[in-house]
Amino acid sequence: MERGNITVNTENIFPIIKKSLYSDHEIFLRELVSNATDATHKVKHLSTSGEFVGELGDLKVEVRIDAEAKTLTISDHGLGMTGEEVKKYLNQVAFSGAEEFLKKYQDSGATGDIIGKFGLGFYSAFMVAGTVEVLTQSWQEGAQAVRWTCDGSTSFTLENAEKEHRGTDIILHISDNDQEFLEPARIRNILEKYCKFLPYEVIFEGEAINDTDPLWKKNPTELTDEDYQGFFQKLFPYEAEPLFWIHLNVDYPFNLTGVLYFPKIRPDVDPRKNRIQLYSRQVFITDEVSQIVPDYLTLLQGVIDSPDIPLNVSRSYLQADSNVKKISGYITRKVADKLYEIFQDKREQFEEKWDGISVFVKYGMISDDKFYEKAEKFALVKNTAGEYFTLEGYREHIAANQTDKDGKVVILYANHATQQDLYVQAAKNKGYDVLLLDGVLDSHFIGAAERKMENATWVRVDSETPDKLIQKEDTTAEDDANALSQEESDQVKAIFDELAKSHESLKGMSVSTAKLSATDAPLLITRPEFMRRMKEMSALGGGFGDFPDSINLVVNTAHPLIQQVAHDNNQEIGHQLLDLALLSQSMLEGPRLTAFIQRSLDMMQGN
Repeated sequence: MERGNITVNTENIFPIIKKSLYSDHEIFLRELVSNATDATHKVKHLSTSGEFVGELGDLKVEVRIDAEAKTLTISDHGLGMTGEEVKKYLNQVAFSGAEEFLKKYQDSGATGDIIGKFGLGFYSAFMVAGTVEVLTQSWQEGAQAVRWTCDGSTSFTLENAEKEHRGTDIILHISDNDQEFLEPARIRNILEKYCKFLPYEVIFEGEAINDTDPLWKKNPTELTDEDYQGFFQKLFPYEAEPLFWIHLNVDYPFNLTGVLYFPKIRPDVDPRKNRIQLYSRQVFITDEVSQIVPDYLTLLQGVIDSPDIPLNVSRSYLQADSNVKKISGYITRKVADKLYEIFQDKREQFEEKWDGISVFVKYGMISDDKFYEKAEKFALVKNTAGEYFTLEGYREHIAANQTDKDGKVVILYANHATQQDLYVQAAKNKGYDVLLLDGVLDSHFIGAAERKMENATWVRVDSETPDKLIQKEDTTAEDDANALSQEESDQVKAIFDELAKSHESLKGMSVSTAKLSATDAPLLITRPEFMRRMKEMSALGGGFGDFPDSINLVVNTAHPLIQQVAHDNNQEIGHQLLDLALLSQSMLEGPRLTAFIQRSLDMMQGN
């Protein structure tokens, strides 16, 4: 038996490796199973190259619990180690066995799938084990099996041993504080989380827990829609079928494979993120992928696998690297190109699914100018009749009738179909078309589109009276003439000024008169576009302070009921008309709503 000390270059670094390097104790199992898979792949490579001529046997990794002995064992039939290799790889902390293997076979072209390495990953075992044994038999002919033992200090023992098969058994004597890792359900959960797509079978309790050939590693031309949908259900059980998916496959200037799914998201719902799983050579790393996937694409679901994604030494976190930006840019382009392809080839299907994917596209257009440039070719807007248009297509659709006197195309929109129906119908009566933009991101999308579109302006349909939504020519004195005399107009204005003061929510509201159509509403509540946008920005922390509401009450002097109020000084009808206008905007509630209902009943009964 040989005794010795593990070589470390800095005093007290070993406890740091054992206890501080990994953020979560369960990571030890990922590291050890990954190392076992790596050793398995190495021996298979040696066999393929002709250097190893023996029987490969059953290339699998097995995880076993012995509750009575309080041990957890990870076994492989891989490369194994000689005594000298054990001293070299296990006793020199952070020395990488994989690095030497790569250097030796760097020209063979078959080393791209090496996963883990002995060194720091191996020492994660001491987070849960008081003592670790390594029983190993090298693939080399005539090699002596050896047993290495360490109790978590810098001391170890190395002795000859007997082992029936080539490979390595790592036996963890689980410490008293970590007995949870002797529970089968806990181990199965960890294996299914980190190892469910490893390229060699991982056996636990007599069955394989992993899919060794996951869908993202296959050729897209060999896959059907059912294959993609089935894989989605494997990743996200019990969730609704995705709308679209994109198969990622690139080998230059970096390696990247994966599948991204577009789940259906209602426009009025704040979607969940962190639904993309990041793998490195089929080992699960994290579902926090914001550094390699633009924020707006974290709404997608699926898998990304790349050996070129830079991870820190514990493989728990992404590190800054030029490849990260390249990968992010590639994913963005691939998503945009795929959506444009679907839009061109299957326009009807694309329109049917637009409401479900619009959140992704609009989020991207708002936050990424380059994505906006690509997406404006397929991003859709929908009018209140349910018709879909591209941005440029819609401009062409409305240009003839909705261009103002300054040559700007005025895009009218509603953000609440029911509350603004009165305004929508009034605009339609003038021959205008109105978009419906009622999603959680639409106010931001409007701002982005307005900045990008030349000679176009976006105006909410309740921001002005119908005749002023689109100024087609200079207003003349004749156009502004009231249906009432000036005295009567002033009298009507005074009546509604007084009525407005009695409503707490209307204090400070501006009252004006205008000659509209006799078929237009007698009273209209408008919210000037500029002031409303300023308030919205203030609410989002735009630095404008607490911006006040700006509400205008426009009295239609051409309406018969307004003329009756003026001629008869009928404040009761005026009160009723004001409450109707407020009710149409969901601004009438509580005791005032109750009073309005009672007043309406009394008027119907002739009281």
